[in-house]
Amino acid sequence: MTSSLLSTDDTPPPRPLLTVIVPAYNCAAMLMQCLNGLLASTLPRDEWELIVVDDRSTDQTPEMADGIVDQLIYTPPGPRGPGLARNHATEHAHGLAMVFVDADVVVSPDALERFATIFRSQPDVAAVFGAYDVNPGAPGFVSQYRNLLHHWVHAQQPGEAQTFWAGCGAVRLDAFRAVGGFDGMRYPRPQIEDIELGYRLHDRGFRILLDPSIQGTHLKTWTLNKMARTDLLDRAVPWMYLLLDRRETAENGPLNLGIRDKVLTAVMGVAVASLLALLVTTELIWLVPMLGCLLLVAFGNLPLFAWFAEIRGAPFALGTVPLRMIFYLASGFGVVWSIATHPFKPQLPPKTPIRRSTDRTVARFR
Repeated sequence: MTSSLLSTDDTPPPRPLLTVIVPAYNCAAMLMQCLNGLLASTLPRDEWELIVVDDRSTDQTPEMADGIVDQLIYTPPGPRGPGLARNHATEHAHGLAMVFVDADVVVSPDALERFATIFRSQPDVAAVFGAYDVNPGAPGFVSQYRNLLHHWVHAQQPGEAQTFWAGCGAVRLDAFRAVGGFDGMRYPRPQIEDIELGYRLHDRGFRILLDPSIQGTHLKTWTLNKMARTDLLDRAVPWMYLLLDRRETAENGPLNLGIRDKVLTAVMGVAVASLLALLVTTELIWLVPMLGCLLLVAFGNLPLFAWFAEIRGAPFALGTVPLRMIFYLASGFGVVWSIATHPFKPQLPPKTPIRRSTDRTVARFR
């Protein structure tokens, strides 16, 4: 930090606008790229501080951050997961808003400045998050598909949101503390801890924005097996459990929980049922509903496939069709499994928005 924050006189040092928090665990190879991206920020360095919270890595991750960041802290004996790691870091933060950046994300130079501008100009915004860019770091086909898909989903729904993303997202500290931070006990590994936080912020009447112009490059390498497991075990199942807790399964949801994707998931389920009927009865008539359903799923994703073709070419777009089918299969299995195993003990959120004042925070953001 700047020398003003290290002042030894009786005048309290000025608080930075932002505290950037990077949770890290066994990611030495990527962390340096992440930190270099942050240090290239166009936001003046005295307006933000940088904290890396190491989740008890067993590689050289802490050494990568030491001497570069303003604070290098460690979670209690762990690993405890990114949710608890971020919560722990906020206890050491001085900023008026927390910017969460994953260790495998390289934010664009203007990302922090965009966060600060939104908080300054829109005092009623409690949280804002961005998207991955269209230049994923990993060259593999599945990695390119997965990261570009994330960009597409976020780019389609800018503006008001009812969820949150901690890969590149910011929350005012007072709002973060008002809802109790991330639920690291329920999500001890990377799952939907940021989505669940967004729900609680929205439930309490805090305003959340999705701004796809705030971008970062994702460095993560995806394999087909990792993608399928993540979609099923770390997305579909915990997200469905959360929706069952909230009794919101019949409502239109955020991002990729919209009505269209729910319908296409159901259609994919009919395709699977038709395939099973074909295998059991050997009656070729079952090919008709199965192929018809697969065509419906493909047709329902035509805008996405057209966008893939535009930025990566037609062969790439065609190759993503079966990957999209796998997504709906994982979603469908996740729904069935969750309904079958959920204890049906709802934890209903408060429905009355709280009244809050942002006058003090606004003044400090000027």
